[in-house]
Amino acid sequence: MRSTILLATLVFVFSSCNLGGGDADLVLTNANVYSLSWGDPDPEGVPATDSPYADGAWSADAGAIAIRDGLIVAVGAADDVESFVGPNTQVIDLNGATVVPGLVESHGHLHELGEKHEQIDLIGVKTEGDIAARLVGASSGRGAGEWIVASGWDEGEWADHLPTKDFLNRLFPDNPVVLKGLRGFGTLGNDLALRAAEVTNDFENPVGGELVRDETGDITGVFLNNATDVLNDAIPEGTLEQKQRVLQYGFGQLMPQGFVTTHHAGVRTDYLPAYQALAESGELPMRVEAMLSVGVIGAPSVEKWTAIGPTEDPTAMLQIRSVKAYYDASLGSRGARMIDDYSDMPGHRGVSGSDYGFDVERVRAFMAAGFQAGIHAIGDAGNREVLDFYEAVYGEYPNARGLRNRIEHAQVIHPDDIARFSELNVVASMEPGHAVEDSPWAEARIGPDRIKGAYAWRTLRRNGAKLIFNSDFTGTDWSFFYGMYAAVTRKMKDGTPEGGWYPAEAVTPEEALRAYTVWPAWASSREDLTGTIEVGKWADLAVMDIDPLNVGLTAPDGLLDGLIEMTIVGGKIVYERTPNQ
Repeated sequence: MRSTILLATLVFVFSSCNLGGGDADLVLTNANVYSLSWGDPDPEGVPATDSPYADGAWSADAGAIAIRDGLIVAVGAADDVESFVGPNTQVIDLNGATVVPGLVESHGHLHELGEKHEQIDLIGVKTEGDIAARLVGASSGRGAGEWIVASGWDEGEWADHLPTKDFLNRLFPDNPVVLKGLRGFGTLGNDLALRAAEVTNDFENPVGGELVRDETGDITGVFLNNATDVLNDAIPEGTLEQKQRVLQYGFGQLMPQGFVTTHHAGVRTDYLPAYQALAESGELPMRVEAMLSVGVIGAPSVEKWTAIGPTEDPTAMLQIRSVKAYYDASLGSRGARMIDDYSDMPGHRGVSGSDYGFDVERVRAFMAAGFQAGIHAIGDAGNREVLDFYEAVYGEYPNARGLRNRIEHAQVIHPDDIARFSELNVVASMEPGHAVEDSPWAEARIGPDRIKGAYAWRTLRRNGAKLIFNSDFTGTDWSFFYGMYAAVTRKMKDGTPEGGWYPAEAVTPEEALRAYTVWPAWASSREDLTGTIEVGKWADLAVMDIDPLNVGLTAPDGLLDGLIEMTIVGGKIVYERTPNQ
């Protein structure tokens, strides 16, 4: 009964909105629509009283959508949308497929998708022999002096047995070789690559980074944390056209996953012109929020961009309204800053702040100019100190509290600091995939007590924090279905650990879906334009072959089998699955 009343209410409200007359450009019918326009679930995940949820199941709150000029003009039953169909209207029968608001990938590195596509894949390698086999097999025919670049070895898994450059020198005496780590916190190079980077044995560790050395003090070729830039930046830079091609490849990977918006967390001066060129030529197929890098090599000029200010038109396809900074390193490399010693490395607490290259003055200047900040913090000390930083900035610039600033990852939080996220209006931007993939070793790093504050989604929700989910691609699978599965089950794809890893911190299917739609729209201050399926909002939609809310409740393993049937951005179909996909 509740669903029938809600549908009638939706039709009445939607029909009463006047967006001007005329036929629709596109009508979707025979659909299972979840508008998400009802209230948020409570802190325990219980659906709101106005939601289409009853007796342990979800029901669609609409069955058809009409779109004109990139906006939604009607949502309701098929009969209510029929009047918008004219001779030139494209009508698509979705045969019962589920439609949700377009998905948002709110923390990723788009250029890495295209770059890694053109690099050698090292995901899953366990030994130097594995690496050698991949490199030799994929690099045949390379001429002397040609760079060999590969990526994907997991610096977290390799932390206790890091590779060295010796085998690379033997395999490739005539080619510079760079092997980038899966999470971006480790890079390995051979002697020719080190020579190109002008690195010798007396090279000093950069701020927040380490050049790993052997027992004699010689460089092994592994660069950790902030030191990775030294080697990565020695790789010859591509042309503007090549960079645009790389970005377009990335869009081509995200749109088949239902994503209509991506937040590029940390754009430097190398790819910023490529984004701007695509935007100016109208070739951006999906919405982009480019978060300017701060405090790293190649960071855009703080003086230039604070003078320009954040993007003023919220409807622009390219938004430059936020910045990304690093406060500490990763848990896998033991670089995350902890309040107390690492459990598996007494005397070591990681690195953070100015010691890691965090530039207080530049981030403060951006915030004072109206830019939202997204600050990477992993350890409990790192998160505490970033919260302290935000609190101090708010004292100096009170308007900065309204920017809906973020902490990226927010992986390990001390119990005393969890409530501060809500108090300081700070968004917890987190990765479900990281939680389950780190589960085999994370507790060994920090022990059984501190791990209770790690990846603590339910605890954050109970304390009023705003939560958004993403993948930090390409460090993990960026599939929405995998992210949702990890969020509701706390398991890896193979179903381990049995029962889920600290399952009390799991979220409900509705919360997970909102963390990819409604809540990132709020975090970007665009909740009036997107995030829900309502008249007047952008026609940004994801069509999928499963009902994620009910499947997530009753058979969550089935989430991994989900497929995106169609992705719509601004009323344009930018992806449509073919029968053999």
